[in-house]
Amino acid sequence: MQGSHVRSSGVIVLDRNWVMRTNAEETESAARKNGRSWETLGAFRMKVEVNRKMDLFTIFLSWLSIASYPGVDSGAADVQNHLEMGRIHLENRQFSDALTHFHAAVEGDPSNYQTYFKRALVFMALGKYNQALKDFSKVIELKPDFSAAILQRASLLLKQGQLDQSHIDFENVLRKEPHNSEALGGYEMVEVSRKDLDEAKYYVDIDDCNTAVELLTRLIETCPWDSSLRKMRSDCYLSLGDASRAVSDLRFATKLVMDDTDGLYRLSSIQYQLGEIEDSLREIRECLKLDPEHKFCFPLYKKLKKIDKLKQDAEKSGEAGQFEDCAVDLKKALKVDQQMPPMVEWKLRQKMCWCYLKNSDGTHAVDQCTLALKLREDGEILCNRAEAYLLNDLFSEAIEDYRRALEIDEDNRTAREGMQRAQKLQKQAKKRDYYKILNVKRTATKQEIMKAYRKAAQKWHPDNYPDGDEKKIAEAKFIDIAAAKEVLTDPEKRQKFDQGDDPLDPEAQQSHQHGFNPFTFHFQNSGPFHFKFH
Repeated sequence: MQGSHVRSSGVIVLDRNWVMRTNAEETESAARKNGRSWETLGAFRMKVEVNRKMDLFTIFLSWLSIASYPGVDSGAADVQNHLEMGRIHLENRQFSDALTHFHAAVEGDPSNYQTYFKRALVFMALGKYNQALKDFSKVIELKPDFSAAILQRASLLLKQGQLDQSHIDFENVLRKEPHNSEALGGYEMVEVSRKDLDEAKYYVDIDDCNTAVELLTRLIETCPWDSSLRKMRSDCYLSLGDASRAVSDLRFATKLVMDDTDGLYRLSSIQYQLGEIEDSLREIRECLKLDPEHKFCFPLYKKLKKIDKLKQDAEKSGEAGQFEDCAVDLKKALKVDQQMPPMVEWKLRQKMCWCYLKNSDGTHAVDQCTLALKLREDGEILCNRAEAYLLNDLFSEAIEDYRRALEIDEDNRTAREGMQRAQKLQKQAKKRDYYKILNVKRTATKQEIMKAYRKAAQKWHPDNYPDGDEKKIAEAKFIDIAAAKEVLTDPEKRQKFDQGDDPLDPEAQQSHQHGFNPFTFHFQNSGPFHFKFH
């Protein structure tokens, strides 16, 4: 339907954009019946012609102002007063107050079809279309030949997807008014929608979801309140891998149907499959509000609640720097569901990899990152695994992971900087590795470094090797041990070394005036070598 008109019956029909239009000729007839002047009528007709796209609210006021004049069967005086007050509140856009007066008017004169009709229009202004539909049906019950109400109901039924009932209403109007353009347009639209629906179901059955989605989208434009169309398109989107649109359609569908527990369970299940624990938990709670013992919603709720609790505990532990506890909570979460959706497992393992990495546990971090990457490749996880590889001095593996991360996103700054650092560390490892010299991990504390230093210094003290080649070897090793101790116990120098730069490298000495001088003590071919622990 591309427009709507006020006919001899006073009809106001919503078009597809919910814009109501008025036919001036029928307005003239209504005005003459109610004793309105030709000048007033002419002004109103001009206003209608100029403002073809005037809003629903304005049209309501225009119709009510005509239909409320003497000559209409308005019932008792108090009913007429309520109708007038309702009109005044409408002028001020006080819809709830207006509705209160129209309720009173209906109660005062329950046999007057026009009071129901006016209240139905207010319901429509408030977006309460189901209540409007009931009032239009009451109007038709009281006055079966009132085409205005029949067309209004037909339009609402069409939007709800009740094609057969809508078809009957449009057909009933056409029997009396064969040339009614609104009825003709609506009748044709129902026929087209029926054909589209049959074709959509056919294409769904043969798994041609692309074609089905096109047809369903067109149907939803005509029947926006039909939840079954949204659910059907949601299933198609899932088949096409468009999960976000599938969820959007299903969420919309659950709002169209009262107490749709099955729809809420379906929505929650899809969100769980997508790894959206919080969203899934929210929808399943809505299901349980409607039915606390729902046979599907309740078991899913218990599972989701436990996973979410452990996930939140892990996040709190991570924020508090308790990374081992963080990993333990996530490990428990992975055991909650033996058939856990891959996306949920992926997110939990991704977080567990991070916890182990922050805890300087390179081996377990690599394991969890690898399991996560088997489920889904991701640049962030690749970078985390690369960092874990570096903790174990696996430079080539780290460089490869950074390279793969850059293939996913060439603008990944973390991957680019990480690769440069890994390459420096790889080059550095071919020279002097202070961690290996003291036989400590890269994550060793200062206390552990000092302990290793004392042990190595005692072993390779030059005094233990009086002469010959062994003494020369010991002297060289002792110099390396002293250098390792200086670098690894100095936070600034250690940081430089961890970034791939040796602060004691001769090339670095040229740009830095102050560096380590290994010959602060003297070696002699004979005599004692004096060494003091710090």
